[in-house]
Amino acid sequence: MSKLVILFPGIGYNCDKPLLYYGRKLAEQEGYECKAIPYVYDGDARIRGDRERMKKAFESLYAQAAEMLSGVEYGQYEEVLFLSKSVGTVIAAAYAKELREKGILPGAGFWLRHVLYTPLEYTFQYEPENAVGFLGTADPWCVPEEVFRLAKEQGVPMHAYEGANHSLETADTLANIRGLADVMTKTKEFLQKKRGE
Repeated sequence: MSKLVILFPGIGYNCDKPLLYYGRKLAEQEGYECKAIPYVYDGDARIRGDRERMKKAFESLYAQAAEMLSGVEYGQYEEVLFLSKSVGTVIAAAYAKELREKGILPGAGFWLRHVLYTPLEYTFQYEPENAVGFLGTADPWCVPEEVFRLAKEQGVPMHAYEGANHSLETADTLANIRGLADVMTKTKEFLQKKRGE
């Protein structure tokens, strides 16, 4: 079975940082071919809490991602995984929705899934399907209670990390390592699920 994982990083959280680095390693161990989206945002990076700046960042990064992915032939894969972080979760969910609506994705036998690391409220405007999420209860980039509510409404299982920030970290380094191990264990379990389970 041929499988592809596409990495959608955040702003300032690239594919070499822990969540995406180890998430990618797990996917590769499960036989996924990997493609990372190296988009860059050169606008004002102070977007937290500013809807207009967030919109501009999204539009810029989305356009870059769509261009970089325009040559992907989804028909050659049975399974595609969007592995995303922060604003990357919004881009991944929006891009998946566009692919569905335009009928670009293959039909029967094809499976598109999402791993959402620290999704934002905006992510759920695009109704990610076949997804799992991970979020800290002290994430300053969103209202965690709202993200958990939206995820529940859409049937997206969310794993909560008490007191963790937008990198799923706290002030306790060893606790962060244990937390990262838990995230990756749950990510691996998700990757190993068969369709219909």
